[in-house]
Amino acid sequence: MIFDILTLFPGMFDGAFSDSIIKRAVEKGLVSIGIHNIRDYSDDARHQSVDDYPYGGDAGMLMKPEPLANAIRASRERLAGKNPLVVYMTPAGRLLNQNVVKELAEKESLILLCGRYKGIDQRVTDNYVDMEVSVGDYVLSGGEIPAMAVVDAVTRLIPGVLGNMDSAETDSFHSGLLSHPHYTRPEVFEGISVPEVLLSGHHANIRKWQHQKSLEITRVRRPDLLTAENI
Repeated sequence: MIFDILTLFPGMFDGAFSDSIIKRAVEKGLVSIGIHNIRDYSDDARHQSVDDYPYGGDAGMLMKPEPLANAIRASRERLAGKNPLVVYMTPAGRLLNQNVVKELAEKESLILLCGRYKGIDQRVTDNYVDMEVSVGDYVLSGGEIPAMAVVDAVTRLIPGVLGNMDSAETDSFHSGLLSHPHYTRPEVFEGISVPEVLLSGHHANIRKWQHQKSLEITRVRRPDLLTAENI
């Protein structure tokens, strides 16, 4: 999987991708991450301006179409033959859930466009963006943190990234439900024991218990996730 990230703040990604699972995925050659400054594609070589006032009198600034279009075209050229999907991180996009993550993980490469200010010129959205994605019903200062979330979530589904793919398959949302409770050693902690069924070695009973607990937690916390398929 190749991620090409277009942003005004490349430095924000240094820490996010320099440790843990993503770092190991890059070292193994399973994932490649390129980070590119949109200012480098500005037609204004002197000031590298990338924003301007919006037509219509709205307050705030809007990202200009020229630098964005130039940056996306350059990214597509870098990823020629890799069928890149241009994903714009915006509150107006599709809600990022595990089904969307699975959809993205099937692609060869992703161009993640990080907006700033009030957003980007609509003509870029209409003519250059393939998918708009939101990480929730709230507003952040830009698309960088959502792009990090996409990279992290998608990377976990790349074969070979996790030591055991069963780990990803028991995460919350993978089956449409929230995850069941998890326990590790010691067997007794502050007088509370691990549920007996988990110590039984009876795999069918363990799976049944895990599914039941997932259902119980989902009914209480996220009843909107329940469907005829996962009940």
